[in-house]
Amino acid sequence: MDIALCYENVNPARGGCEHYISDLARRLSRDGHSVHLYASRWEADALPTLMHYHRIPQPTGNRAQRPWKFAEACERALAQNHHDLSIGFDKTWGQDILYPQGGLHAASMQQNILKYPSGFGRFLARLSKRIDPAARSFARLERRQYCTPPRPRIVVNSQMVRKHFEEFYDIPAEEIQVLPSAIDPAKFLAEDRLKRRSEERGRWGITSSTPVGLFVAMNYRLKGLAPLLSSLMTIPPEKDFKIIVVGHPKTARYERMARYLGVQDRVKFLGFRADPSDAYFASDFLVHPTFYDPCSLVALEALACGLPVITTKYNGASELFRDGEEGIVVSDPHNAQELGGAIARLIDNSVRTPMSAAARQAAKRWNFEMHYQKFLGLMKQVAQLKRAA
Repeated sequence: MDIALCYENVNPARGGCEHYISDLARRLSRDGHSVHLYASRWEADALPTLMHYHRIPQPTGNRAQRPWKFAEACERALAQNHHDLSIGFDKTWGQDILYPQGGLHAASMQQNILKYPSGFGRFLARLSKRIDPAARSFARLERRQYCTPPRPRIVVNSQMVRKHFEEFYDIPAEEIQVLPSAIDPAKFLAEDRLKRRSEERGRWGITSSTPVGLFVAMNYRLKGLAPLLSSLMTIPPEKDFKIIVVGHPKTARYERMARYLGVQDRVKFLGFRADPSDAYFASDFLVHPTFYDPCSLVALEALACGLPVITTKYNGASELFRDGEEGIVVSDPHNAQELGGAIARLIDNSVRTPMSAAARQAAKRWNFEMHYQKFLGLMKQVAQLKRAA
């Protein structure tokens, strides 16, 4: 098939959606499909050698205007070509399939407000979003995507996101295909894993016997780093463990918070890592107390590395493992006792060891190849209907 993928900036080092687009493009190309990318920027080294590029002019204007300009330019560019199928992943329209890897903007705004622990803070956040031109613009754009005929085939990466489509746009569940995110577990089967684990811990100054919890995110606020730091205060001081923070390079604010809370000796900030594999190998469990994640790839990567996952009910990836067996799902990131209790459980080697073995098995139940074959079947179906129309 001749397939077009539409996304403004494809740099896999930046995040899950861009990493996914890169993986999908390479897999489609390996099967002999002709893959086209409509984007303003991309990292060619992370994409197939035979990829066809269609440069969309870099949108200008303010934050509220740029997504509209890219979407309109992308729609015009697609209309000049005749692909068997086109797929959009974010704020675009005019494609045959929309697969919003980041979920719904409407749901994200609702969940973002939960970052604030106080009622007054949430009130101010709601007020701010109501008058924020960008937030209002994104809401209009999303209605343009999903409420303007003809509606594209909608694919989502969790049941949670499907429920959001029903809640916010009254789109029936039967019109929405659920296709969970997935990774290739083979990426984390390094033969020298134990050596790399030892070397990485040596760089951190952490002994081999100290339990290590890993936090990986670029958006520290949305992914719950502040409540994670607060929860460490609930764990008895005699407990030996460390939390490693990997992601955004700017950590000063959270380092100050750790000192203020008196937990600075329990946390180590590593900043940005283009490849976090060694951090996974050197850790024992993942802590991901997110306020919103349609289906976190970080959680799936952790499972593949044999790391039990602590996350929240606001993470669609929690649908892919069993609570209490391969991970722990907490109800509220702000509940320090609940989150701290989950961490304390996984510090215990007798609890963590069987969960670690189960986590590896969970990663095998749903992998990228299974995901790809199911998505490819849907692509063929949509392309056939398009030809028949």
